Amino acid sequence: MIVLFLIGFPFLAAVAAALWEKRRALVAGTATAVEFAVALVGVSLVLRGASLASGLPGVCGLGLYFTLDGFRALYVALAAFAWMVGTCFSPEYMRKYGNQGRYYASVLFTLGATAGCFFAEDLFTLFVFFEMMSFASYVWVAQDERDSSLRAAGTYLAVSVIGGMVLLMGLFLVAHDAGTLRIDQLAEAAGGMKTSRKWAAGLCMLFGFGAKAGAFPLHIWLPKAHPAAPAPTSALLSGILTKAGILGIMVLSLWMFREDGAWGDLVLLIGVATMVLGAVLALLSVNLKRVLACSSISQIGFILVGIGTAVGLGEENDLAVKGTLLHMMNHSLIKLALFCAAGVVFMNLHKLALDEVRGFGRKKPWLAAVFFVGAWSMAGLPLGSGYASKTLLHEALLELIKARGEIAFLGGAVPAGASALGAAGFLGAGALRLAEVLFLVSGGLTFAYMAKLFVALFLEKNRDGEAQEAFDAKTRYVNGLSRGMLTASAVALAAWGLWPGVLMDRAANLARGFLGHGADLACIPYYSWTNLRGALISLLIGIVVYGLVVRKGLMKEGSYVDRLPGWLDLEDGVYRPLLKLLELVLAVPLRFLDGLTDGIVVFLRKTILCDSPIPHELEEGTYLTHVAGSAADRLKKLLEPLDAREPKEEASVEHRLALFMTRLNENNHIIGRSLSFGLLMFCTGLLLTLIYLLL
Repeated sequence: MIVLFLIGFPFLAAVAAALWEKRRALVAGTATAVEFAVALVGVSLVLRGASLASGLPGVCGLGLYFTLDGFRALYVALAAFAWMVGTCFSPEYMRKYGNQGRYYASVLFTLGATAGCFFAEDLFTLFVFFEMMSFASYVWVAQDERDSSLRAAGTYLAVSVIGGMVLLMGLFLVAHDAGTLRIDQLAEAAGGMKTSRKWAAGLCMLFGFGAKAGAFPLHIWLPKAHPAAPAPTSALLSGILTKAGILGIMVLSLWMFREDGAWGDLVLLIGVATMVLGAVLALLSVNLKRVLACSSISQIGFILVGIGTAVGLGEENDLAVKGTLLHMMNHSLIKLALFCAAGVVFMNLHKLALDEVRGFGRKKPWLAAVFFVGAWSMAGLPLGSGYASKTLLHEALLELIKARGEIAFLGGAVPAGASALGAAGFLGAGALRLAEVLFLVSGGLTFAYMAKLFVALFLEKNRDGEAQEAFDAKTRYVNGLSRGMLTASAVALAAWGLWPGVLMDRAANLARGFLGHGADLACIPYYSWTNLRGALISLLIGIVVYGLVVRKGLMKEGSYVDRLPGWLDLEDGVYRPLLKLLELVLAVPLRFLDGLTDGIVVFLRKTILCDSPIPHELEEGTYLTHVAGSAADRLKKLLEPLDAREPKEEASVEHRLALFMTRLNENNHIIGRSLSFGLLMFCTGLLLTLIYLLL
């Protein structure tokens, strides 16, 4: 019942928030606090060895089934905590927004759908809640209903819907060939699939999950959706919802493709491209929330590199899976603190351009501390939470390089003690060494763009002296509830990073079953010189990039300048033009086929299916028009003496009714025989069938 409560309770609370106008914020805040408390109960039960499962047989045809293990308990608790912080911050942030009933209802509904995603025992259940989550969160992006927001929401919805449909095709293939969609049975069942069918299904599913995760080249919605959405929901979009996509990729890679090194290399390549592109976009952006949104793309890339490395290392992938899990959790906590801190800035200024918000936090030590904790952790510096997870990922990547190097040295033979999975990959040690260099460079770029934000907000002065005086005089810029929630997020993030061996290692071991490990995961000395060296290299790169690119390249006469090239915008530079080109290319053949269909119909009506000759002239109208028209004509004739106007000659009412009925019948006949009407009836029947299957 705990599992079903954590999924169903937010749905009920969403209805209450929508209907109870005067207490919407209270309902939402209380509901998320209750959700977090019950989620902690679930974690405590898992710690005591309980295995919780539940299901709704027959719902949606195949039934919906859920389970609660260590990984799921951790992430649902983390999601509930993030929702509680964001929801309690919302009343102050949203006080000038309209449609708040819709906002709070969508926030709570999305929480229930997200819990359903993480609790899913099989891929069908994951897909159902995955789509519910996507549609519900669309409201966040479109909340203020500005043209730019609606356009961003349209992009978000288009990517989600297309990704969902491609994902569904992959599920069809797996269900048909493997005979099961249960996650814990995928590894064994997928072994019996043909390689070509397995890869076809895998690529479809990777496309669908990657679209939600924000992986390259499907990342286009992130840089536009996050600035458009309210800051509390931006934190949830970036920190939690993208992890539902990562969850799917983890299931796909660590279960279905756990013995395919080529798949691991593919995911690793996508991760490297996502990691580097996101870092470059964040570095060149001069909009506060856009920088944070693009940084999410980059951090998703780090996580994908970890997943790809885990597949490549096979059974010896302790560090890779541990680093992947911890970086997922770290990124969720980091973005919660950073986006909410950015929300405080926007809530007071209603501006996001760095030149306009510059200097806002100079005399605001509390806000500076919250932002600093998130920025330090994001940059992967020692004592920050991001340092531990990035160190694990880096060490795992070095292990894969070593294994591939030994294999190459032996001419393709697998050395004793090395993973056989390394031999199946298509990336050699040299290519992986380049990936490691890009890993360290991306870490340096992370430091550079986070330093850019911190310096602009808290160290530099605004170029407008009067604006700076107004900033400094603003001492009451956030209320007590919002301050408490943001402080809680920063404290949790700081504690998480300060004691990685106590907190992070235990959390990773709690989730080891979902990651495919029965024994405790390996530990490393986080602060040994070998591990510190990678972080210091990234730090030096970041300092150089900040000095040369940010201070020299992005600034002109003391102002931040937008140097982001248009060709990096794949949506406007590639996807939309490609769709327009496709429309132009297909217009001619489709118009020809449309005309050909009509021509065939006309030809058949004049030859084989021609109308038979009419032996006599048809009567005008019908019995109904004759009776109604005759009565109207008699009444009109009786009333003529009472009308002082000169009578006009016009057709009888009976005749006009007959003509109207004839035209109506002809139109109905034409519509009924058209292809469009047939398609409409087909779609209506299909919709009714789907409703029947669902209910």
